[in-house]
Amino acid sequence: MAAIPDGDYEKGKKIFKQRCAQCHVVDSMATKTGPTLNGIIGRKSGAVDGFAYSAANKSKGVIWNRDTLFEYLLNPKKYIPGTKMVFAGLKKADERADLIKYIEVESAKPPQ
Repeated sequence: MAAIPDGDYEKGKKIFKQRCAQCHVVDSMATKTGPTLNGIIGRKSGAVDGFAYSAANKSKGVIWNRDTLFEYLLNPKKYIPGTKMVFAGLKKADERADLIKYIEVESAKPPQ
C-alpha cells in the first residue's frame, strides 16, 4: 500500500464539519447518531462505553490508527460489513488524509 499523505488540518476540519459533525463529535465524550471520536487513535473498534454498536463493529477488533482509518474511510460498509454507519466514504486519498489529520489532532485533546 502506498504511503498515506500527511494531510492538511484546516482542510480536514472543513471535511469533518461538512461530512462527519452531524453524527460525531471529536471534542467531548458525547455520542450522537455515531460514537464520540475523542480518543479514537489507538482505540479498538466498538469500544465506546454506552454506545450501541452493530455486532459487526464490535467484533471487527480493529485498532484505529492512520492506516486503518485511511482504509475504513474509503468505504466503511466494505471495511466493516454490517456497520450501522451510513456514510458512503471518501474516495479521494487526499481528503481522507486531511480528515485523519484533523481527527488525530482533535481526538488527542482532553474532552471538553
